[in-house]
Amino acid sequence: MGEHTVTSFDDDLSGIQKLINDMGDLSGAMVRGAIRALLQSDGALAQRVVSDDVIMDARQRELDDRAITLIAKRQPMAQDLRAVVGAIRMAGDLERIGDLAKNIAKRVSAVGQSPAPRSLAHGIEGMSEMVLSQVDGVIKHYLARDADALRDLRIDDEKIDVKYTSVFRELLTYMMEDPRNITSCTHLLFCAKNLERIGDHVTNIAENAYFVVTGQQLPVSRPKLDETSLSVLAE
Repeated sequence: MGEHTVTSFDDDLSGIQKLINDMGDLSGAMVRGAIRALLQSDGALAQRVVSDDVIMDARQRELDDRAITLIAKRQPMAQDLRAVVGAIRMAGDLERIGDLAKNIAKRVSAVGQSPAPRSLAHGIEGMSEMVLSQVDGVIKHYLARDADALRDLRIDDEKIDVKYTSVFRELLTYMMEDPRNITSCTHLLFCAKNLERIGDHVTNIAENAYFVVTGQQLPVSRPKLDETSLSVLAE
């Protein structure tokens, strides 16, 4: 590979990495916006999050196109190939995080119209802070090539599962205490489940990023601690 070709390859790879960074930033902004819209019954903000999902989808398509073209043109080997394939996988999970944030935003109007007090969503606020810390951290750790932080981040997903179980039980209690809470709490249950799923996608990103950085797979994931996988919450 000549010097000019190597430089072109590096430029192509840098473009893909920038798209991953942009998608990471956008996914964090979408989750943050969706939760703020939910807690503040802000319909306009919720609609912006829904609109942002179109941008997220477009970025994923662009990344896929660039990555496939790069593989076809450059036929990268070893670490370079890991970086390109890893980027495709990470982009897929970031796009799903955007979808889940959009799903939360779409429930804002339904929750806002119900008579439930904002205190019902208190547990979700705490859960969202944990999830956002992961969403914001995973791409930062990847770009910094911090393998230890990526491994630790995957372990931290267990805390989100525990928090989700707590939120689930709390919302069920509100529903039993007062039937008027049932509608809003049902929507909030879906939102909590979506947050838990966002944590799962962050874990996938961390695992792929760890492989790109180190060339090694993390050990097989621990069993999930989610005790509330009821079919009623399936999408």
